[in-house]
Amino acid sequence: MTRAALVILAATSIIVTISMGVRQSFGLFLPPVIVDLGVGREVFGLAIAIQNLVTGFMMPIAGALADRFGVARVVLVAGVVYIAGLVLTTFATGPFGLYAALGIVTGVGLGAASYNVLFGAVGKAVAAEKRTLAFGIVTGAGSFGMFALVPGTRALLDSMSWQSAMLVGALAVAAIAALALALPWKAAGVAAGRGEQSFREALREAGGHRGYLLLNAGFFVCGFHVTFIGTHLPAFLGDQGLSAGTAATAFALIGLFNIFGALVFGAMGGYWRKKYVLSAMYLLRSIVIALFVFLPITETSALIFGAAIGFLWLGTVPLTSGVVAQIFGLRYLATLAGIVSLCHQIGSFLGAWLGGLVYDIAGSYDTVWLMSIALGVFAALVHLPIADAPLARLRAQPA
Repeated sequence: MTRAALVILAATSIIVTISMGVRQSFGLFLPPVIVDLGVGREVFGLAIAIQNLVTGFMMPIAGALADRFGVARVVLVAGVVYIAGLVLTTFATGPFGLYAALGIVTGVGLGAASYNVLFGAVGKAVAAEKRTLAFGIVTGAGSFGMFALVPGTRALLDSMSWQSAMLVGALAVAAIAALALALPWKAAGVAAGRGEQSFREALREAGGHRGYLLLNAGFFVCGFHVTFIGTHLPAFLGDQGLSAGTAATAFALIGLFNIFGALVFGAMGGYWRKKYVLSAMYLLRSIVIALFVFLPITETSALIFGAAIGFLWLGTVPLTSGVVAQIFGLRYLATLAGIVSLCHQIGSFLGAWLGGLVYDIAGSYDTVWLMSIALGVFAALVHLPIADAPLARLRAQPA
């Protein structure tokens, strides 16, 4: 791997560490925020749902901008907007302030610094045979952020107001804007023989590919899973009589074990067909969730669940992006991966919102846990028929 590739890989990994570490700590803010604002869980869940939906719509937009103008410019702006969203959240006094700041503004910042944008830089910097592993390293860095920052956020919330804790998060996010300087300022050149394809033609080609549509369906399920769990697991464990410390530890284990999962599944994508690895991951998620909710819930089972679901948490990201790159090539990877990520975020919207809505109506999360199990089985099935061979225009060229 070249020195330039190593610099890009290091910078993107640190960016994701901070971005995802702060993002994954938001679930810990649910109890103090709803008490302070005098609202129900649905309000906070809807704010996170809006955030994920806005993030999703920003992903393909930011990807297209990165493909056109370079990754660095997009990530620099993303860092500034992300900071603004966190700062503005501390001034929220009711639902609409929370929706605007934590939902919309923060969502724009997260979407512009998302995996697909960063993968666009990484994918063009590393060799094809190392690409999925490199994606796995960046994804694992996001999990390290969860492992490192979530317990720290829990400690901050124990010692200061939630507003002050969120401002500390904003200070951490400032590093994203600085690290953008290490990324490519210009869009990567188009490989020989592929320059004739326009942006519109790339979208039409992907939209007509059945396997691409199935990838979108599968990634929708991933978003539903991780955001429902990420937003509502602390409150769910509290309902079972477990402490906030147990919830924070479970989150830390999700982050720690996803580091290993992202690396393992990223490496597996270089040896086995990625679609089969994805199918197995979704099926295993359903099994892990079912065992967790149907067996007695204790501190031990909560921590085991955190480790198990963490191993399966975001290993889907490098594999899904790897399939997109394998089928369509690299020219519009940030854009096409961004569209798939939009479906992920639509699933995230429903996972966060329905979790709060169902709880406020029924007084439990049981229905949403059952939905999560069924959706995992669905995702396992839809990946099997994906036609993942490179398109004809790429077969005579390096992927």
